[in-house]
Amino acid sequence: MEKIDNLDKKILGILSQNARIPFKDVAAECGVSRAAIHQRVQRLMDENVITGSGFDVNPKSLGYFTCTYVGITLERGSMYKEVVERLRQVPEVVECHFTTGPYTMLVKLYARDNEQLMDLLNAQLQSIPGVVATETLISLEQSIKREIPVKADEEAE
Repeated sequence: MEKIDNLDKKILGILSQNARIPFKDVAAECGVSRAAIHQRVQRLMDENVITGSGFDVNPKSLGYFTCTYVGITLERGSMYKEVVERLRQVPEVVECHFTTGPYTMLVKLYARDNEQLMDLLNAQLQSIPGVVATETLISLEQSIKREIPVKADEEAE
């Protein structure tokens, strides 16, 4: 991966605030050509600095009213990859992390209601070979959701 310079950081800072901003506006704010912005953004994507772009869909608009975090304890940590492959088959699972601490894994999922959540836990997650325990935390409200701040060196403190 090439070094990320101040122009890259400035571009990332602008795009992380508004991914839909036209490149001509980014170019104007950065004082470079639109072609330069296009090339930089493409390079940042090729190097996996920018890992996606898209829209955030409100799960409630699709009928998913329960956001849940599930701590999963595995029989052995080495079973992680096999369990992840099984979790990929559960469309309601939107994130999965291999963690330190009291759980082997932490999963974020959405359910339509508590009845579906119970089915997801009992019939799907807990039935995966190697899963020995789960602990469920229901999110009552998401108060903060943002990207990591990106500042050019002259802006950093």
